[in-house]
Amino acid sequence: MAGHSQFANIKHRKGAQDAKKAKLFTKIIREITVAAKTGQSDPEYNPRLRNALIEARVNNMSKDRIETAIKKVTSGADTQNYEEIRYEGYAPAGIAIIVEALTDNRNRTASEVRSIFTKMGGALGETGSVGFMFERVGVIQFSANVASEEEIFELALELGASEVESSTEIHVIITDPENFIAVRDELIKKYKDPISAKLDWKAKNIIEINDLLQAQKLLKMIDLLEDCDDVQMVTGNHVFSDEINQKI
Repeated sequence: MAGHSQFANIKHRKGAQDAKKAKLFTKIIREITVAAKTGQSDPEYNPRLRNALIEARVNNMSKDRIETAIKKVTSGADTQNYEEIRYEGYAPAGIAIIVEALTDNRNRTASEVRSIFTKMGGALGETGSVGFMFERVGVIQFSANVASEEEIFELALELGASEVESSTEIHVIITDPENFIAVRDELIKKYKDPISAKLDWKAKNIIEINDLLQAQKLLKMIDLLEDCDDVQMVTGNHVFSDEINQKI
């Protein structure tokens, strides 16, 4: 099913940001650490850790660095404790935003996130203030060149995916959280590692942005949030029109 994809649209935009490897690697290492602490150190039995390792490999993180991070947890050398926190609020023009963070200092992170919302003309709300506008889903992304749109559509739905969105650059497979691991693992057997595989938030209703100034302001806000060391993921209920995508 082609068309505007919340996930394809955002992933396309993030390409330039992800060139900031040092900051990206820090976030991935933090996710690996938390995943290994909250589950087994063997990714075969720890879905969250396996997702983090996929992210690490896709972004060319060295095997030694990955193994060192896991060994620090299993040996007890890593004594840092991170708390998972979700912030919810609105960007300008009523765009709903969910920010997920892993932090060792709740007050510091809350202050940074609140400051960015305020500075950019948004408003940070209470937990649940925009969460009802999203649903939790599994999202698996493959490069478009691994298979034709028809092939991956038929296979993904056969495996239990609920939706498939394809563009000229990527295939996005969406699953219920309960089916995510099974669908992910079977697709990996067929196509090897995806671009990304994780649980995410899918907006129930998408707001299309057609104004360049509004798009630039929203991108600036998301960039500032993602530049925070404690922030792992930023999700909005927006999509940029084709015209705006070309301009930005």
